[in-house]
Amino acid sequence: MHAAVISGPGQTTIEALPDPVPGPRQVRVRLEGCGVCASNVPPFEGRPWFRYPLEAGSPGHEGWGVVEVVGAEVRALAPGDRVAFLSGRAYATHDLAEADQCVVLPPTLAGPFPGEALACAMNIFARAEVRPDQAVAIVGGGFLGLALTALCSRAQARVLVVSRRASSLRLARRLGADQAVLLDDAERAIDVVRQATGGEGCERVIEAVGKQAALDLATRLTRVRGRLVIAGYHQDGPRQVDMQLWNWRGLDVVNAHERDPAVYVAGMRAAVDAVAEGTLDLGALLTHSAPLARLGEALSLAAACPDGFVKAWVACG
Repeated sequence: MHAAVISGPGQTTIEALPDPVPGPRQVRVRLEGCGVCASNVPPFEGRPWFRYPLEAGSPGHEGWGVVEVVGAEVRALAPGDRVAFLSGRAYATHDLAEADQCVVLPPTLAGPFPGEALACAMNIFARAEVRPDQAVAIVGGGFLGLALTALCSRAQARVLVVSRRASSLRLARRLGADQAVLLDDAERAIDVVRQATGGEGCERVIEAVGKQAALDLATRLTRVRGRLVIAGYHQDGPRQVDMQLWNWRGLDVVNAHERDPAVYVAGMRAAVDAVAEGTLDLGALLTHSAPLARLGEALSLAAACPDGFVKAWVACG
């Protein structure tokens, strides 16, 4: 097998390794591809707390492919099954996965399928408890924010998307957003959302950026007794929160990242259904790709977010 290795800040290499041998309850997957997550960007760019080289194939965690070999105790999967799965080493041609952390993909879903990323969107949507006719603000127009735009719109909520990127706002409209708010000035964006909600703010606000400024903005957009859902991955240091405003408005604050593999798998199954029925349009959300040997280019795209970019994936086969 071959695996990409982030050997230092901004540096990737390809290493040849022995084919992994699955344990009794594992399978070996021949990877077709792996999604590029925004959380992969800091390890690629470099931070003081990372140690290089990273483990081969890491931090790829959005893999899909075809089962090649099954462990002795595996009964629910067979060679030839096409699956999305959980792992942390999927920037490679092959990877191991626990059999109970794989979801079989139906033949109708023949294209790229970053199951873990889609599971995140489905699970965050479930934790948000969006109801019809609620005003839902989504702060951030990346992959996660746009996927949640489609889910909340299908749930018949009134969706307002706030983003700095005009291309994301155009796509948000296509995916069902009722209002697209350009974040060129935070105070102006707050005024627009408040005017759209009769001065009350939103019943649900989903922060899908992972930055301090986005968290501050999301707090201010949430109405009294509203629910603030933190979906962005805050990985670059501690955060400050406006506890006085959280207290005064009586906000429910939900940290919507899951860590239970069983919940992730349930989210992947829900994502299969959402894509199959057309609720999630992967053609609109997966905008760029690169071969495994050019993983660095895909990670650089995820860092730069050029016009029209939503999400990249690497072709591993």
